[in-house]
Amino acid sequence: MILNHLWGIYTHPKEEWQTIDKRHESYFYSLSHIMLIALIPAGMAYFASAHLGWDIGAGATADTIKLTQQSAIQMAIAMYFGLIIGVIALAVIINELAKSFDAFPTYTQSLELAAYTATPIFMTGFSAFYPELWFIMCVGLVGLSYSVYLLYSGVPIMLHIPEEKGFIYSSSVVTCGLVLLVILMASSVILWSVGVGPQYM
Repeated sequence: MILNHLWGIYTHPKEEWQTIDKRHESYFYSLSHIMLIALIPAGMAYFASAHLGWDIGAGATADTIKLTQQSAIQMAIAMYFGLIIGVIALAVIINELAKSFDAFPTYTQSLELAAYTATPIFMTGFSAFYPELWFIMCVGLVGLSYSVYLLYSGVPIMLHIPEEKGFIYSSSVVTCGLVLLVILMASSVILWSVGVGPQYM
């Protein structure tokens, strides 16, 4: 089953990392996991934008902003593929950076680490059921924090790097991941500036 490690990374992450390390799945298995989990934030972004609306402002002066159906679908599709590309790019970073720490994981191992590390962030997409910016930011911060924890706990197990080196390596991956996030955000701004932006109702 594609999601058979999902419960374990939340309830007993270190033991689950050891299970993943002992029984590596195929490249397409990890890719399928990413493609399935990425549907959550993309689908919820569509639902919140087109049907629930976002409240901008405070109190009685708050305005509810909605996108047109077509625009919301386009944004959700772009978000879906952006998330998948982002995780694959993170796997490449993990794989290439490991060589500097005398670790030589396969690309499948790197993709597994990236996929399961990104899962909590993707799961925060459910917070869009309550499309209040402060709430989504709080849930997103929790998801991001747990993803970072998964990375720090998974690196020594998955890449067989000593814990002292693993901490430095994980910190390097987090830094590169933040740079990748900035690049994706900048790409979105560029697309918006050339007319591929949202259309409001």
